[in-house]
Amino acid sequence: MPRISDRQRIAQDIRNKIASGEYKPGDKLPSLRELIAIYDVSAEPVRSALLILQAEGLLEGHQGKGVYVTDPK
Repeated sequence: MPRISDRQRIAQDIRNKIASGEYKPGDKLPSLRELIAIYDVSAEPVRSALLILQAEGLLEGHQGKGVYVTDPK
């Protein structure tokens, strides 16, 4: 079985948390530093995962303010 990359694992975990309601629309995600600690990785896979989820429309980033879950409506 192929090993999934850290960025894919992180993106899927955040997708699951959004789907389960753990992260609700409008919620701010933990900071980059906190996500690095949570997933025990360097900054690059966390940034990549967040970019993937932003491209999918699940998250939106605000420079200097954080990353938020979008409202699907």
